[in-house]
Amino acid sequence: MKGFCEECRDYVDYTVKEVQKNKEIRGKDIKYTAKVAYCNECQSEIFISELRDKNLESLDRNYRLSEDLIQVSEIKEVLEKYDIGKRPLSLVLGWGEGTLSRYVDGDIPTRQYSDVLKRVKNDPEFMLELLEKAKGKITDRAYSNCLLATQKVLADKRELMVAIQSEEKIDSVVKYIIYKSVEITPLALQKLLYFSQSFFKAFTGEFLFDNDCEAWIHGPVYKNIYFKYKDHGYNPIDEDVDIFTHFDLTETEKTVIDAVILNFGCYSGKILENMTHAERPWRETRNGLEDHEPSDRIIEKHLIESYFKQIREKYNMINVSDIRDYSRDLFEKIYH
Repeated sequence: MKGFCEECRDYVDYTVKEVQKNKEIRGKDIKYTAKVAYCNECQSEIFISELRDKNLESLDRNYRLSEDLIQVSEIKEVLEKYDIGKRPLSLVLGWGEGTLSRYVDGDIPTRQYSDVLKRVKNDPEFMLELLEKAKGKITDRAYSNCLLATQKVLADKRELMVAIQSEEKIDSVVKYIIYKSVEITPLALQKLLYFSQSFFKAFTGEFLFDNDCEAWIHGPVYKNIYFKYKDHGYNPIDEDVDIFTHFDLTETEKTVIDAVILNFGCYSGKILENMTHAERPWRETRNGLEDHEPSDRIIEKHLIESYFKQIREKYNMINVSDIRDYSRDLFEKIYH
């Protein structure tokens, strides 16, 4: 990479570094991360047009965040989502024909206009209502394309709501674990699911979900979740986590699951399997079975409750963060 250094009076190689900067916009002090180029010869700051554009985008993005205004990327998402052009959408919203064009080009909307665009983005029913009122103000083709796109968005929304309503609680826990984990195999998922259930009971007195787990050869397993992800084998689950936008979980439930992910999710699925093998609920349930003998015996909830209640008392766990002491000791017990 080369740029012109005014100090060296020559085109030189340069290094880009991230620098925290402040800029006043409309009377408000905005902090943002800027990319700055420095000459490799004299260390002077040099001007690179591409970096300037990116820095302006970063500044604009942070200003909009601070003022809770819609981002340019979100406006473009609205246009694509409803298959409508800038001019027709401006007319549908009752604005001047060039308003959306200016906003897409970077002009900052007022709070009132921003709120309208945000509602359109998140509320297809509202968009449909506006579209019907504006019929005749835009071309038939623009109206037809937007109507079809809006109807599809509404259908997708209804389908998602039906899917959410038909889900069991365990499905939300599974999605949340996958979403919060950097990389997770089906084997590790089963064990984090088991520990989440167990420690939630120990800390709250209630089970996280109703499903029973079975004492399989490779540790506790929730059968319906096994069949859902078994095709991944020993590979990480490659679900598109961006589709996980809804979790039927309370903040307390998320806090416990987060603690389990933090303190157990750092281990491989095989290590987690061996950890559960060292615990009483799995061992007692498989009593009398050979190591590699299949089993669908249920690990009774009272065994889980009793064992993890004792663990909490033994380690004097006051907060869920105290789970780390148990996870470390369990690892040491098995591998040292």
